[in-house]
Amino acid sequence: MAVAADPYRMTIDQGNTNPVSAEPPPAAPARGTLYIVSAPSGAGKTSLVRALTEADPGVSVSISHTTRAPRPGERDGVDYHFVDHDAFAGMERAGRFLEHATVFDHRYGTSCDDVVARLDRGADVILEIDWQGARQVRAALPGSVGIFVLPPSREVLEQRLRERGQDSEEVIRRRMQDAVREMSHYGEYDYLVINDGFRRALDDLRAILRTQRLVRTRQQVRRAGLLRELLA
Repeated sequence: MAVAADPYRMTIDQGNTNPVSAEPPPAAPARGTLYIVSAPSGAGKTSLVRALTEADPGVSVSISHTTRAPRPGERDGVDYHFVDHDAFAGMERAGRFLEHATVFDHRYGTSCDDVVARLDRGADVILEIDWQGARQVRAALPGSVGIFVLPPSREVLEQRLRERGQDSEEVIRRRMQDAVREMSHYGEYDYLVINDGFRRALDDLRAILRTQRLVRTRQQVRRAGLLRELLA
């Protein structure tokens, strides 16, 4: 199997047993990482991601477009871009979505231009999407990192849905059925976070981001000056 060349590998000159370092690349903004965070409704994903972005200025959430009505307290352009079906369909025809899906009879989509622009500036971006959208994003951007948030039990998940006080018994029953289908796709993700305690789950998310930022390919760009000095 072919192995990709590493610009930092050590080479040996003919007749010289001393290793010679390749020249590090010039300093440039390291491209950000795209995180896909999915979870069944009621698992606590939105609250965890909000706390993560408040604690870490280097990551932000991509604001999706949706055809559903705003929930109490939600603001247009902050929580979602709320659009009607015709506007959503127009964006879909124009190819402006990185991914789009239908969830509970409503349309959701992620703006491609916005996400790519943020990544190119070196920012990390989180997409809160379901498994259908995650498949589309992985196909378009294979370097994305998938995180699936699970509840500690079905009983806890149902309790959280009831504590919202927003849904009828029929809606809760449907959400629980859909949750089982959603959770069956956990194996398509890179990391699993069990939300059996908010602080612990948040720490797990922060650990994932820190791990990804220490990957060599990102560090060699961000630390190009130091590497150049050390290898001079």
